[in-house]
Amino acid sequence: MGDSEHEPAMVQAKALVKRFGDFEAVRGIDVEVRPGEAFGFLGPNGAGKSSTMRMIASVSPRSDGDLRVLGMDPDVEGPKIRARLGVVPQQDNLDTELTVRQNLQIYGRYFGLSRAHVRSKAEELMEFAQLTDRANAEVDSLSGGMKRRLTIARSLVNDPELLLLDEPTTGLDPQARHLLWDRLFRLKAGGTTLIITTHYMDEAEQLCDRLVVMDNGRIAAEGSPADLISRYSTREVVELRFPNGEQEAAAKRIEGLAERVEVLPDRVLLYTMTGEATLEQAHARGLRPLSSLVRRSSLEDVFLRLTGRTLVD
Repeated sequence: MGDSEHEPAMVQAKALVKRFGDFEAVRGIDVEVRPGEAFGFLGPNGAGKSSTMRMIASVSPRSDGDLRVLGMDPDVEGPKIRARLGVVPQQDNLDTELTVRQNLQIYGRYFGLSRAHVRSKAEELMEFAQLTDRANAEVDSLSGGMKRRLTIARSLVNDPELLLLDEPTTGLDPQARHLLWDRLFRLKAGGTTLIITTHYMDEAEQLCDRLVVMDNGRIAAEGSPADLISRYSTREVVELRFPNGEQEAAAKRIEGLAERVEVLPDRVLLYTMTGEATLEQAHARGLRPLSSLVRRSSLEDVFLRLTGRTLVD
């Protein structure tokens, strides 16, 4: 990130709160997003991620605390902030009866850009999104992955300094997700600052330089994906699956084999630095799981450690 740590923050929030009546969706969080980085909000649905994003996007006023976006107060300078942002909402909101090209050109006109500029920009963005061959196709005819790429392309029509992406790959197949990740890597390499919400731990690990883990409106932890895994989990995890109802009994028989044992409804997790050796020791104690797996720790293990539940409950 070079000297980005010494540059003014793109987003700075202190004790940020969002209430809806008596319900507190965001409960006093502190966040700082540096120029040029990809920053993530990781957590399950209902954690407060989208409410936070809407405040940063300057479309939902904060209830309490301090918030600065691009050095400005959204309550005072919302229109100026929105002119410099790109926003990719959780649900595509494209004009489905218009063509791919028309969606880009008409959206560009909302920013006061000239017709000549938006025509040129539309061609550039279609190439970026790999949609040039579908330029004259109506949006209704596109696949889910193509629609998502078009939504991201449209958010770039004003050359935003900060791009907000709310659950960018939800509902996409693995191939479409990886293609979208590639487009986001290119944006970051070009200097665009990204803020991403997701409940996919692999997505957060792939895309984010730093992230916060959110749960029930609060930040449970902050750091790089590697830092969080190192801090809150072990190097490896052994997953043992047993017939329904046998997990608790199995967990008692493997006490002392791992640094930590988690009993889930469908499996038992053993947190250890040496997965294969731990699995051998479990077998030596007479355990015969239906299946076993040794894998590296992930951000889902971090979330389980911090909250006592899995990320996609």
